[in-house]
Amino acid sequence: MTEKVKIRNISDLAKLAGVSPGTVSRALTDTGLISQKTRERIKALAREHDFRPNIMARNLRIQKTGAIGVVIPLGHETGQHISDPFFITMLGLLADALTERGYDLVLSRVIPTDGDWLDRFTDSGRVDGIIVIGQSNQFDTLDQVAERYRPLVVWGGYQQGQVHCSVGSDNVAGGEMAARHLIERGCKTIAFFGDPTALEIAQRLEGCKVAMERAGLLANLRLLPAHLVNDPADTAIAEFLADGGPRPDGIFAASDVIAMSALRTLSELEISVPSEMKVIGYDGLALGEHTVPRLSTIRQDLTTGAHNLVDLLLRRIAGEDTASVVMPPELMVRMSS
Repeated sequence: MTEKVKIRNISDLAKLAGVSPGTVSRALTDTGLISQKTRERIKALAREHDFRPNIMARNLRIQKTGAIGVVIPLGHETGQHISDPFFITMLGLLADALTERGYDLVLSRVIPTDGDWLDRFTDSGRVDGIIVIGQSNQFDTLDQVAERYRPLVVWGGYQQGQVHCSVGSDNVAGGEMAARHLIERGCKTIAFFGDPTALEIAQRLEGCKVAMERAGLLANLRLLPAHLVNDPADTAIAEFLADGGPRPDGIFAASDVIAMSALRTLSELEISVPSEMKVIGYDGLALGEHTVPRLSTIRQDLTTGAHNLVDLLLRRIAGEDTASVVMPPELMVRMSS
């Protein structure tokens, strides 16, 4: 019985196949211009001899890690978790988009305690680029890092003059759309639930104010800086509705998660939706299809958003200077309004 030849590296496999090491590398990584017959023959030899290339060594040679960092900063909402439905949805979409492009995803949830938290990620050498989900209250930090670190793209709001490259919906237009819908349904006093510390939520509030001012109802706007975490949000909403102030007949929640807390609290208080209180959220999460009643919302195209984040980041890794992307929101009318 002939002893199997030991293949220790790409050079050994190249000698066995009668080709150059470069051809072997291109065959095993499915890159470069070689014939399909040669590619399949080299892969068959690699399988026959149980050879797996050292990807880490290859990445060191070409100064790439093959990984993308996805960072969730929780500056203004430290109790929020990765299990939040918005984060879970976006992470799943990003993981799919990155895998299709041959990258691994390295996930980090961060509670910023100083202005250097993002520098530590960019300087770690662990990833080829970074996607940040949400600006939170870290807009200035993102701008400062983007001045020197090119492969950085952020999911969030856009404002004129910002340095960092962002992808997100037109939050002002979406906020105006939501408030206008409630007004058209007969609402005279609207409560906005959301903490405008974060840019996206501040922009949604701005759009809400535009619609209410146009309708002559701005004086009837009430604001609750509601949490994005269920228990504190439920309690705050219940206290808000019982505080003796003018009772709203419409609620514009700055996220679907907050809107779901509102629906739950209204049910416990036996306030009928939509006959006594109309509710609309923001995001367009699939869970909104399963609330009782089904949640009206302003939909962000998260699938397209995730693909834009990955596409822009890879173009920036390649050296391109990309502009931010602002996507149009869409009104989804369901039973809650």
